[in-house]
Amino acid sequence: MRRRLPADWVLPVTAAVNGVGTGMYVPFTLVFFHTVTGLSFPVVGAVLTATGLAGIGVLPLAGTAVDRYGAKRVLHVIYGVRVAGFALYPFAQSLPAFAAVALVTAAADRAFPAAQQSLIGEVARGSDRDRLQAATRALQNAGNGAGALLATLVISLVGSAGYAYAAWGNALTFALAALLLRPLKPVRTADRAGAVRRSGAGYRLVLADRPFLVVTGANFLNALNYSALSVLFPLFMVEWLRGPTVLTGAAFTLNTVLCAVAGVAVGARVRRTGARRTRAAALGGSLFAAAFAAQIVLGTLRPGSVTVLGTAMAAVVVVYTLGELIHSPAAEVLAVSAAPEAVRGRYLAAYQMSWSLAKAVAPSLFTTLLALDGRAPWAVLVVTSALAAMLLVRVERRLPAEAVRPLPVTVTGGSAPLTPATTPDVTPVELTPVELTPVPEGSRP
Repeated sequence: MRRRLPADWVLPVTAAVNGVGTGMYVPFTLVFFHTVTGLSFPVVGAVLTATGLAGIGVLPLAGTAVDRYGAKRVLHVIYGVRVAGFALYPFAQSLPAFAAVALVTAAADRAFPAAQQSLIGEVARGSDRDRLQAATRALQNAGNGAGALLATLVISLVGSAGYAYAAWGNALTFALAALLLRPLKPVRTADRAGAVRRSGAGYRLVLADRPFLVVTGANFLNALNYSALSVLFPLFMVEWLRGPTVLTGAAFTLNTVLCAVAGVAVGARVRRTGARRTRAAALGGSLFAAAFAAQIVLGTLRPGSVTVLGTAMAAVVVVYTLGELIHSPAAEVLAVSAAPEAVRGRYLAAYQMSWSLAKAVAPSLFTTLLALDGRAPWAVLVVTSALAAMLLVRVERRLPAEAVRPLPVTVTGGSAPLTPATTPDVTPVELTPVELTPVPEGSRP
């Protein structure tokens, strides 16, 4: 019988706390910086875009740090940087100060997902990773919604000063999230890690791993789908369908609520079917494609009734969100499980590049296509979603077996779940959880 572990509650609760802070800040980003600095919206947007792209450059360093010192320690550093950055934001009232603080926080934001995914890989094994990923994502979304509502309430009560309070509130949630990580005791398989270290492999190993690069490329295509909700949905609604902006807010709210309420249940349902992670991720991508195809139909009919338009958009969001709930846990855990333990940080830093690049490319891609025809960006997304699904199915035979299909978790006398490193018929070895310590310089990859 499976025993509950610290990670079962630590990571989901931490994600919820982190989500509250992020939800307090993200919806008001441009308005916040415009209010604090007095800079115009185009200048603020240009600075955020430039610093966001520059922040991607920290990912390789973050991946190396995770492999040397462990994901937990790196996350503590990232949380510390974010605390300092958001605490200083209200005082960054000049362009140079704003750009400097924005660059530091952007670097921490870009490094965070890779370190968090690495931590999931360190504290969970087999199907526990899928369970933990689904729970973490669900509570993250719940936190985002709660944070947005809280910030809206604060700003409505105290006016423009509420933006500063939102930034400081975000800093406090990051500090609390860092404290919540303390009970976690990461575990690594020493012999497997040592073998990779002795090979002297680093990012060369990542670049030589073609199946993993295919998984990363497929994720770039699917990452465009996630950007569609925040970037393309609002533009399509207002510019092409000529619908009320309130429907955009309703779409965001519906997506957030469904992710928070149904995320764990949908993830559990997928696990009970015994589906391969590649096939589950491909199914999620196919649902994305179906939702986008419906948008093409909607963009062709262009209903004039707000009731009809709202009902149709709600149906599209439901299908889109179902695709998200199926795709996200499977795709993320597939990447975590396909990476060799000793260089997992580097692998996931490379994988995270696909998310960061998609976020950078999406705004210009979508706006350019939308200027041609409101249905054009959706047609491109249908094609990219289908291509991503095909790539995942075709590459599964070249991926490690335990990455494609989660093996049953065996709980030993220790406090961490373990699965065989290669094949199901290997007897699990009992390991004692230990805190990760730096590897001597000469033996690092």
